[in-house]
Amino acid sequence: MCNTFGEKEEGGRTVLCGANAYEKKYYFNRKFDGIPPSIKDELHIICVLFTEEVGGIFTIVFEKDGSIVMETDFAPDDFLYDEISSGLMVREVRRNRQELFEALQLYYRVFVLHEQMDV
Repeated sequence: MCNTFGEKEEGGRTVLCGANAYEKKYYFNRKFDGIPPSIKDELHIICVLFTEEVGGIFTIVFEKDGSIVMETDFAPDDFLYDEISSGLMVREVRRNRQELFEALQLYYRVFVLHEQMDV
């Protein structure tokens, strides 16, 4: 993963949002401005709270197929970053926000990939 936010990563992956504890910044990809404001706010809270708790850089990324991954990274000289806590927190966020991530995956598949959904 890269230390800066970009709209695209290798393999057609797209960053949805992320937070950087070092720069105290939050990023939201404007490509997804169609997402309802309440969900944008929830994503903002998730990202910022994650980096406040664990530190480093946290991103939520759409894979090419529309699945969502949460990734963390840290500076080589960040001796306070705890990789174990980071992994535990990613699992907790995924478990507690499962419905949110399922809805975002559906949004991506319909509005970005233009897949037809069977009713």
